[in-house]
Amino acid sequence: MKARWRALLAGLVGALAASSFVPPAHAVSGVHPFGVNVRSNGATSVFLTFQGLDAGEAPVEAYWCGELQPALMAANPGLQLPVPVQATDPCVPGTVYGRLPLALQRARPSGTGGLANLTDVMTIPASVARRAYQDAAAGANSTFFYVRRFTGPAGDRFVVVTCRMGGGGARTALALLDVRVDFRAGGAAGRRVELALARGDVPPPLAARVLYNGSGTLRGRWELVQPGDPLPTDDDLLTEASLPLEQRLRQRRWRLLERFEVFLPPGGAEVQVPGPDPRRLETAVDGAYQVLLRVEASDDKEATSQIGGGAVAVAGGVAGFPMPVLRYHVGAPGAAQGLREGAAVPIAPVPDAAVEGTPSFAWIDPAAAALLRLRVREQPDGEDLLVAFVRPGTSRYDAPPWFAEAQRGKALVWRIESLGERGELLGTSGWRALQLR
Repeated sequence: MKARWRALLAGLVGALAASSFVPPAHAVSGVHPFGVNVRSNGATSVFLTFQGLDAGEAPVEAYWCGELQPALMAANPGLQLPVPVQATDPCVPGTVYGRLPLALQRARPSGTGGLANLTDVMTIPASVARRAYQDAAAGANSTFFYVRRFTGPAGDRFVVVTCRMGGGGARTALALLDVRVDFRAGGAAGRRVELALARGDVPPPLAARVLYNGSGTLRGRWELVQPGDPLPTDDDLLTEASLPLEQRLRQRRWRLLERFEVFLPPGGAEVQVPGPDPRRLETAVDGAYQVLLRVEASDDKEATSQIGGGAVAVAGGVAGFPMPVLRYHVGAPGAAQGLREGAAVPIAPVPDAAVEGTPSFAWIDPAAAALLRLRVREQPDGEDLLVAFVRPGTSRYDAPPWFAEAQRGKALVWRIESLGERGELLGTSGWRALQLR
């Protein structure tokens, strides 16, 4: 008798659980890929497409957990794949590993030809992978789960992606985990992301250091932003595979320096991508330049995402962050020597500039500075009207509005001073004239 009641109760629970698996009309209907291989000892990035969103539906949060409610694993017990869309939070309380940081949020609406999707770059932090590995080493299942919560007219919906831990090799999607770009001037100690050059100088060689997961072909190009060109946005600096399919052609292009194609072997190691011939970098015209690393989407078998209507987005080379840029400034002879001796190189405003409104000051940091100090005066030997301290790497300071109001109509001068770790003066730029209107 007891066995009969247990069977009846189990059937009732199973029916109720199965009914919660079916999403209502006009709600997110699925995700692809719904199961991915991830690295067990580090970060991982994967391109995802959430399909069939309602017009008023939007993502709210994302998190990882180590265990799902037992009833949700009924779809395929052998592979431990849950039904992707749930009406309630599928995670077992107390098993959440972490939440997606705001800095890694790359979700954006996507869709053409009647499709209503949302693309996302799932970037698993190393801390989450470590928690999952520790649980697996203690006897838990080696899979964990990425959950995206959506809210809309149909209520909350939870979409689940299964993450299978591995070594980050050939069966893992090709993804960039860290990228560093620098000029190789004088060995490792002389690597710089900013340079000051005299007209006609040839810059030192440059290269990109790429840390990656998976394997495949890394394709891309080096481009040059010249003075007067529109500056790249974050969307322009993202790898092509990090964007929805229809938005990839909207990325702007600049002057092509050189193309590259490098095979990345399995193992998720580090590779050096050599830069273009330095003689192709423009130094005949004064101004600020940027060298861009543009990474194109490659047709990696493990990095594909179905977007609906039979279309597939290839996403080899996905990354959860914009690519870094190299900057160099071409100016009068002696600028590079001054930078090596510890003096910052002013960039903006240009000498004798007439500025409308609030001025913004920009410069190139010298290598040895621990702190930069901006001084603004009426005369070089006069009293300071504005003093600001800026950390190296910022290379910019926007004057407060009250300063522009108080000094409007005056002729001013400004310079940048480089300070050492003990506050000692390492070098100064020359005074530049400025007129506030």
